[in-house]
Amino acid sequence: MKQVLVLCTGNSCRSQMAEGYLRFYGEGKAEFFSAGSHPTDLHPIAVKVMAEDNIDIAAYTAKNLSIFEGNHFDYIINMCEEVSTQIPASISADAILHHDIPDPSLFEGTPKATLSEFRRVREIIKTLMLKFIGSELSEKKEAILQ
Repeated sequence: MKQVLVLCTGNSCRSQMAEGYLRFYGEGKAEFFSAGSHPTDLHPIAVKVMAEDNIDIAAYTAKNLSIFEGNHFDYIINMCEEVSTQIPASISADAILHHDIPDPSLFEGTPKATLSEFRRVREIIKTLMLKFIGSELSEKKEAILQ
């Protein structure tokens, strides 16, 4: 089974939301993991906005990408440019996809504006992960490659 690693710096918002969408919509198509170069706690607003979309990431925990040293993945999906330069050489992949998604945890504003920013970023991530599943993990692509 294919393996997909999603990375960002903190593994508190973007990569966790991406992993949630990948697990939900890509169930049975691959194994999905996420990690961060400088992991922090899972952001409660990320949990809240994912629950609004009926995806429960409350039990997810932030992980340091070093736990995957020596592993090979079919895909690594970088959610920010910064993490792309911090992947240890011992972590490899057949394909590395790069995105530069804003970190909603860095947004400064009212609680209402912050929630809106998390929702905006959630929708960006959802779109990207659904495209990834459709283009890279679809049964059509598997049939073409065989």
